[in-house]
Amino acid sequence: MTLTSTIAPYDHKAYMRYALEQAKLSPPSPSKFCVGAALVDADTNRVISTGYSEELSRDRPNDPGSTHAEHCCFIKVADENGIHDFDIAPVLPPNTVLYTTMEPCNQRLSGNRTCVERILGLGSAIKMVYVGIREPNTFIQDNQGINRLAAAGVKVVLLEDDDTLRQEILEVTFAGHEKRGATSSSSFW
Repeated sequence: MTLTSTIAPYDHKAYMRYALEQAKLSPPSPSKFCVGAALVDADTNRVISTGYSEELSRDRPNDPGSTHAEHCCFIKVADENGIHDFDIAPVLPPNTVLYTTMEPCNQRLSGNRTCVERILGLGSAIKMVYVGIREPNTFIQDNQGINRLAAAGVKVVLLEDDDTLRQEILEVTFAGHEKRGATSSSSFW
């Protein structure tokens, strides 16, 4: 699925916007977030894979539950290489970066393997993760995905210095949810 990127190398906000475009493809629902992700080879500025929430079918063999954006990225790499998504580390470029519009999950309500476990399960294949927003407390209280990744040696950068980008991510993330008031940088639906 390799795509040549027209995004300037190391333009992390542009790659986050690219991940946001993926999130917009996720079917809106009050029972999930719309999240987008992109795996990028930072050395060649090549998009390896993209994904969005529920892009691929749920309850994959030996892997129950819905598919999250990061998981969809991994599945596509696995399918392209004829391997299980747990085993993609050897086929990823040495400087693979993950961009995800929302903090990778550290707890699941559906399925048994979190996105954090999937990332860490790849060993040192993904050393850098750029995150658009922290996971809101809508379904899981106090997700510790960023902290767990950082504690395991994965560098995590929360792109929180751009209020416009943050608001755009929140709008897409909550597609299908009932609005409960005005959105600000400190409140959610």
